[in-house]
Amino acid sequence: MTHLKEGMEAPAFSGRNQRGEEVSLAQFRGKKVVLYFYPKDNTSGCTAQACNLNDNYQSFIAKGYEVIGVSPDSEKSHKNFAEKYGLQFHLLADTEKEILQTYGVWGEKKMYGRTYMGVFRTTFIIDEKGVIEQIIAKVDTKNHTVQIFES
Repeated sequence: MTHLKEGMEAPAFSGRNQRGEEVSLAQFRGKKVVLYFYPKDNTSGCTAQACNLNDNYQSFIAKGYEVIGVSPDSEKSHKNFAEKYGLQFHLLADTEKEILQTYGVWGEKKMYGRTYMGVFRTTFIIDEKGVIEQIIAKVDTKNHTVQIFES
């Protein structure tokens, strides 16, 4: 699980989104950022989470937030996922797992007695100055917007 704590400066990152554009944390200075890490495009939990955030995207924008999703999927996978569900926010391709490792959300997981490497579904709320305001480790995929706004 992540080694980062609330109140720490969020680590800088950059990556390519589903449109092939370079996106970095620095370009959102002055805005709050919902940086969410998820395991895989087009899986049930990840789709529920992305659609919940997308359905409320205008509320995020109105409150001064930008939403950025990160997974180890490719740009092409993100492009297909975004187009299929009409996702309006950035999805960063982290195929080398650099951002995932920097944020401490890539590691050993266990399920059904099997051990494997994977993404710990985690959301970081980063304030306008680049400081981690909140870390949500127990994500409610279907009601994630409520989790973010009510905490």
